[in-house]
Amino acid sequence: MTETRVPRGARVRLGAVDGSLHVESGARIEADGRVVVNGTATFDGRVEVVGDLECLRLEADDGTLRITGSLRVAQDIRCRDGELEVLGALEARRVDVDRTLSVSGPVTADEVEVGGVLEGGATLSARKVSVGGKFGLVGKLSATSVEAGGSIELHEVDCESLEVGGFVRIGGGTVRRSIAVGGRFLAEGPLTFGSLEAGGMAEFRENATGGSIEIGGLLTAHRDLAFDHLEIGGIGEIHGNAKGTTVEAGGKIEVQGALDLTGLLEAGGSIRVGAALSAASLEIGGSLEAERALLSGSAEIGGSVQTRSGLKAARIELHRRAHAKGPLVGGTVTLDRGARAEDVYGERVVLEEKAGAHRIFAERVRVADGAEVSAIVYTQECSTSERALVTSPPRRESALPPFPL
Repeated sequence: MTETRVPRGARVRLGAVDGSLHVESGARIEADGRVVVNGTATFDGRVEVVGDLECLRLEADDGTLRITGSLRVAQDIRCRDGELEVLGALEARRVDVDRTLSVSGPVTADEVEVGGVLEGGATLSARKVSVGGKFGLVGKLSATSVEAGGSIELHEVDCESLEVGGFVRIGGGTVRRSIAVGGRFLAEGPLTFGSLEAGGMAEFRENATGGSIEIGGLLTAHRDLAFDHLEIGGIGEIHGNAKGTTVEAGGKIEVQGALDLTGLLEAGGSIRVGAALSAASLEIGGSLEAERALLSGSAEIGGSVQTRSGLKAARIELHRRAHAKGPLVGGTVTLDRGARAEDVYGERVVLEEKAGAHRIFAERVRVADGAEVSAIVYTQECSTSERALVTSPPRRESALPPFPL
């Protein structure tokens, strides 16, 4: 195959090139219509191509290759220890640039790998995108997997997975499988995702819908957030409504709207809900505050729970020294040693040693040694220890008053 050479510092005009093209540093090529090389185009050092370039393969070494038009490569692009700047569109099978890749037009490739910085002024479509440093794109990103060691700033995403070591800012879109961020994650528009794991901070400025969410630091959702499993190690703030399957709070979570779960709510830290809380079951080692809490299963409280309208569950247990403010409504309600509650409603209510309640309304009641109750109303059975303190004598009625909730 023949080779066309352009010497160092030369200014030439080229059109069709039969065979390969080798251009030395400092040269400038002006396209006669467009430069079409049916072999490999090789560039050494700093070279400028004015116009469009098409070739079978492209190789560039130790410098900056600047193309003022579009670049179309049938096979691979390889820039060793250099930079590639394209003012038009870029098409290739595989793009591998050691330092910086800057493209003003749309990018289409199977695989894009950049060691330093990738800057796109339009859209990018690829199976795999890997950037060692910073990745910024003005238009839509369509890819299977995206990785960046530093930061990513994208307008719109449509991809399977996103993995970034530092900072992520996206306008919105869809990440079907997973998002993994070592530092901070920010979604400025509506986002749908499979899972999100952030070691630092995560922020949603519009509605977001995802699967598993694990945040080591701070989570902020300015609108509604839907999920499968939510786990917060630090602080979570949801300014709208939250809906999902399960929540696990090692730190603090505040939901200004309603919290609607189909599974378990578990808090070793604290949870505050501005409106109604609903879940299958509840386990609180820390504290819970809500307008009301409705559980289809059990509620186990090791710390404290405070509601304005009440907490209702099939089974409620206040563990040792736990306390509840607001009515408790359940099938079976048990206050362990030293636990404290206000009004208690249930089919069966048990106060263990030194537990305390204001009033009890139940079918069956048992009050142990040292327990304190202001009043008891029951329909079937009441057993109180001689060493219990019951302010008013228990009163048996044919029917109980209507329960709250």
